[in-house]
Amino acid sequence: MAIAAKLDEFGKPAWIVLMILAFIWWWPLGLAMLAFIIGSGRMGCWNHNGGSRWQDKMDRMRSTVDWWGTTPASSGNRAFDEYRTDTLRRLEEEQREFKEFLRRLRFAKDRAEFDQFMAERRDRPHDGTSQPQSQP
Repeated sequence: MAIAAKLDEFGKPAWIVLMILAFIWWWPLGLAMLAFIIGSGRMGCWNHNGGSRWQDKMDRMRSTVDWWGTTPASSGNRAFDEYRTDTLRRLEEEQREFKEFLRRLRFAKDRAEFDQFMAERRDRPHDGTSQPQSQP
């Protein structure tokens, strides 16, 4: 599509102008143009690949600070680099502690629900017959 490539060179304003002209000329063509622009992602209004905007931000953050154990790129200020390294180490430790806390909390909740279930089960009559259900 040579026309689309040419319009892409001019950017979003060219696509908007073309869509407006299509609406003025014949409204169904304008709707088709709008659907094409949105569907192709040329406006950048919506993200079609599910959250890649946030993934891009995380990738950029990881490129400046490597979270996998290697030293991040130096900022040129040794005091700041030491502070950053120390802070990151402390945050990683807090993250580990918090994950462990959540694990224990989930276990305690599961244990309480199980104990409640067992207590209710113990309190039911065990005569072997099912409970009669009242019918209206």
